[in-house]
Amino acid sequence: MNNLREISDSKLKTIQSNFTRFLMNKVDWESRLIGISGARGAGKTTLILQHMKSHFGFSEEAIYLELDHFYFAENLLYDFAKQFEKEGGKMLYLDEVHKYKNWSHDLKLIYDNLTSLKVIFTSSSALEIYKGSHDLSRRVILHQLPGLSLREFILLKYHEQLPVFSLDELILNAREISMNLTSVFKPLKFYKEYIQKGYYPIFTENENMYQEKLLNVLNVVLENDLPIIYKIDFQSVVNLKKLISIISRLVPYKPNIKSLSEQIGVTRETLLRYLFYLEKAQIVNWIGNEAKGINYLNKPEKLYLQNTNLIYALARSLSDTGNVRETFLLNQLIVDNRITYPEKGDFLVNKKYLFEVGGKSKSQKQIEGIKNAFIVKEDIEIASGNIIPLWIFGLLY
Repeated sequence: MNNLREISDSKLKTIQSNFTRFLMNKVDWESRLIGISGARGAGKTTLILQHMKSHFGFSEEAIYLELDHFYFAENLLYDFAKQFEKEGGKMLYLDEVHKYKNWSHDLKLIYDNLTSLKVIFTSSSALEIYKGSHDLSRRVILHQLPGLSLREFILLKYHEQLPVFSLDELILNAREISMNLTSVFKPLKFYKEYIQKGYYPIFTENENMYQEKLLNVLNVVLENDLPIIYKIDFQSVVNLKKLISIISRLVPYKPNIKSLSEQIGVTRETLLRYLFYLEKAQIVNWIGNEAKGINYLNKPEKLYLQNTNLIYALARSLSDTGNVRETFLLNQLIVDNRITYPEKGDFLVNKKYLFEVGGKSKSQKQIEGIKNAFIVKEDIEIASGNIIPLWIFGLLY
C-alpha cells in the first residue's frame, strides 16, 4: 500500500487548480458512488485529482489509484478497499476502472459492504456502466465529461471569464447576449482557434504538437480501450482504423451501410456494431430520427466526427467549411440536448428548435414557414431576428 500511496501523492503534487471544468460544480460529491465518464483526453483524471486536493489534500483519508497498476493484477480492489477503510480511509479515487477486470463486481461489494467509504471513479466513455456483470444502476451516479466548450477554452487559454447560458436563454436573448459580449472580446478569433486546437485540454502541453498528440490519443482508444471493453480482436482494430479513415473524408453524410461494409470487408451487422463502438468512444457523433435510437441495429441518418479538432487532425486537407460548421454546432448542442434528424434543416433540438447552419449568405429557404426555426451563421458576430451567430452556442456549458 505504501507504493500506491507514493504514486497518489506524486500525482497530487502536479495538479493545478487555477482552472476547473464546468462539471466540478454540477456533481453532488456527497454521493457514495460517483462515476465520471468521457472521452480520453477530456480531463477526467485532472478533475478527480482537483477534487481530492481541495477536499483532502495529502490526508491519508483519501487515495488515488490507477487501476491498471501491477498491484491489481494479483490483488483484489475490494480487499484493498476493506483494508483502507479499517485504517480510517474515507474516499477512494479510482482512475480508469475499465482496465480492472472485475470492476462492476468489486464496486458493488464496496458500495454494499463498506458503507463508510465513498468512491469516485473515472471510465472510458465507451464503458457501458449500467451493463456491467453486476447491476450498478441503483447505486452509481454517473456523469459525462465532454471536451472543452468554446467558453472553457477561452477561460483556460486567455483567462477570460464568460457566462454560461441554457439553450432557451440563448434563443430568447441571442441579440442582447451577442451584442454585450462582442463589446468585450472578439468571438470569431477565438472560435477559429478553438475549432482546430481547443476541444481537448492537452493543447496546454504543447500546442504545436497538438494534432499529433490527438492522433496518439485516438490510437490508445482504438488499440487499448475498445479491445478491453468490447473484447475485439486485432483485425477489428485494423477495420476500425480503416473505417475512421474513410469516414473522415466523407462526413457529414448519410451513410450507405452496404457500400461502407463492402469497403471495410465486413457484414452489415458488423459495420453497425463498429459505428456503435466509435459513437460510444466519442470518435463519431450520429443523429437518427426520433423513432430509432442509437444501437447495433439501426443505421444513423447522418454521421459526423465527434468534434472539429478530429476533422483537422484526420483530414486537414479535406476539411470543408460546411462540415466544420455543422460539426461544431452538433458537438456543443449534444451535451445537454436531444438532437434528431429533421425532414428540413440540419438539426431538430429537443423536438422544439430547428437549426439550419451556413455562412454569411445563407438564405431562409430551407426553413421558411417553420415555427421556432433559426439560421445559424458562422461568420457573423451579432444575432438578428431568427439569425444566430454560430459561436454563441459555445457558451452552453
